[in-house]
Amino acid sequence: MPTDKQGNPLNGATADAADLFAGALDDFNRYAGDPLGKLDAAITAAPDFAMAHLLKGHIYATATEPTACKAAAGILAEVRKLSLTDREQSHAEALAHVIDGNWTKAALTLDHHSMTWPHDMAALQIGHLIDFFRANARDLRDRLSRALPLWPEDMHGRSFLMGMHAFGLEEAGDYDAAEAVGRESLALEPADCWAHHAVAHVMEMQGRAEDGIGWMIARQPYWAADGVFFQTHNWWHWALFHMDLEDYGAALRLYDDHVRAEPSQLAVDLVDAAALLWRLDLAGIDTGDRWGELAGSWKVHADGCLYPFNDMHAAMAYIGAGRLADLDDLLSDYRANAKEVTEVDRWWTSFGLPLLEGFEAFAKDDFDTAADRLHRARYIANAFGGSHAQRDVIDWTLMEACLRGGLRSKAEALAHERLTQKPLSAVNRGFLARALAQPER
Repeated sequence: MPTDKQGNPLNGATADAADLFAGALDDFNRYAGDPLGKLDAAITAAPDFAMAHLLKGHIYATATEPTACKAAAGILAEVRKLSLTDREQSHAEALAHVIDGNWTKAALTLDHHSMTWPHDMAALQIGHLIDFFRANARDLRDRLSRALPLWPEDMHGRSFLMGMHAFGLEEAGDYDAAEAVGRESLALEPADCWAHHAVAHVMEMQGRAEDGIGWMIARQPYWAADGVFFQTHNWWHWALFHMDLEDYGAALRLYDDHVRAEPSQLAVDLVDAAALLWRLDLAGIDTGDRWGELAGSWKVHADGCLYPFNDMHAAMAYIGAGRLADLDDLLSDYRANAKEVTEVDRWWTSFGLPLLEGFEAFAKDDFDTAADRLHRARYIANAFGGSHAQRDVIDWTLMEACLRGGLRSKAEALAHERLTQKPLSAVNRGFLARALAQPER
């Protein structure tokens, strides 16, 4: 039986299909190339190749898009008709949990999976993505902490695990180790844009904006190369460094020239675009008619059902475009769909709905309500949605609600909180100055 590059048997594969699978997994590791095209070719060559079907299903399921999730469910139904090994059954179980909206069950399944099959690269990367989308900083770090000691130095793909580990270390707050591991990973594989972004996250969290801009410039030939589909997020990071220096013109140019130069319809790219444009609006920058295009792109993704973190960014776009009727529809969907059955249901009711209500109140200048809802809902680490850097848009909006609403003591307290983490941030110093200049309401 053919094996993958880490020695795992590939049930149902031919030699040619196994080569295509290896290429697809390498592309997936790099977030570049055409992994789905290679997987389709592998399936055509070997229709009963279970891991090719399963990796395709995983990629669709973790796209956080309604149509992709539906496609993943169809793939899983076909996979279940095949004769599966124990390892493949474990993959199928994890895939089913994500499709059903139970992300932590999927993560736990892959925790145990990787303890049994520690050299299964696909399981480790999918598990890492699931940890990211459920915002579990501990498992982002520990999933790779468990696996890396079991991978020989010369095993194919080990550097990519190091890049994932760097991001997990950063999200867990171990910034020095994260930067060291990320840089070591890139020395082995310069094209690892995930490792590059892990180091960018370190610099963002430490307020090292000038270092961050230099880091992006120096490594741009790698992370912005043709065919890299993680470019948008790295352009977003570059813009955030300019935001922290209050160089809003540069951030807006990056939005126009790169973040939204070719209007992607992928949810992950729409998240970055909405988050950057919202920050620019909060800073008082005229964003013109940019919101209209972005709001229209969100309609196929924001369903009040699949993934609340995406819906929060759709709400920003609807507000920015003045499409409050679309926001009302999204809120109605939330209230109708929340049945507290799956993990995602609980995300809606505990976090998604208060966040959307907070942004809605902010849009209507009801800053007391906005501050109340956003303050209660901002503690979403280990609950759902993205990285610390991405979730900062919630705190930034809360900060602005307190300032605009004349909530001086809250604004001052929150400004001090931010400055403790990033004392060199011009934005955070500006928040404190504005708070101190206000009378208490």
